[in-house]
Amino acid sequence: MYDAISNDYDRFVNWPARLAVETPFIEQQIHRCSLPSQTTGMDYRVLDAACGTGMHALALARLGYQASGADLSRGMIERARLNASSARLEVRFEVAGFGDLAQTFGRLAFDVLLCLGNSLPHILESAGLTAALADFAACLRPGGLLILQNRNFDSVLARRERWMEPQAYQDGDADWLFLRFYDFDPDGLLSFHMISLHRQRTGAWVQQVTTTRLYPLRQDELTEALNEAGFVNITCYGNMNGTPFDLASSGNLVIIANLHESR
Repeated sequence: MYDAISNDYDRFVNWPARLAVETPFIEQQIHRCSLPSQTTGMDYRVLDAACGTGMHALALARLGYQASGADLSRGMIERARLNASSARLEVRFEVAGFGDLAQTFGRLAFDVLLCLGNSLPHILESAGLTAALADFAACLRPGGLLILQNRNFDSVLARRERWMEPQAYQDGDADWLFLRFYDFDPDGLLSFHMISLHRQRTGAWVQQVTTTRLYPLRQDELTEALNEAGFVNITCYGNMNGTPFDLASSGNLVIIANLHESR
């Protein structure tokens, strides 16, 4: 799916608006949480796991952080490298999925690890989740900070919320429209579909439909798995502007946690 949409992904996401909210929140968490004592100021090393086109890593690099990014999609990483080149920023981007991060970047290599954009639910079984969180822990120095952002699937499942808000983009004579929805599958997983529509103003719409499957991670399951992986000081928010998490109504589940100092 993500190779197929990589060229249009930066049209789908309103990055100026998103980063204006999320970057200050990330910085606030970095400076509020207890990070390894040997790390100070802008020496913080940050890994964006499932980085997509790299925009969070690039935003943090502009602020002086030592940022890197990884994604399983080669198309997304190619786009991230192009974005870094266009921005004239030195940011390392590698093709690596959950479970391969520590091997790719090294153990204890980072002070902060981000996993945003509802990426973790692409792991479809509990054993894979356990392995991914162990990989996150292996990447972080003791006391390091983890920031996760998923959909609030407790609410999605309770309300049977199929459709997400449409996204539109215009550039000169070209229009794009992006529609996203879920199918609730009998095995308890979700099929996540994206319909991408594109046209020149005088032409017909050209459509592309891509699909991937998701595991609808609930809050209690994820926090329990984080505890078992050695994470502590777990705090939940409803979005990345710091709104308290509400199981029934929050659109997102944002989790902040530290790796235990003894790990």
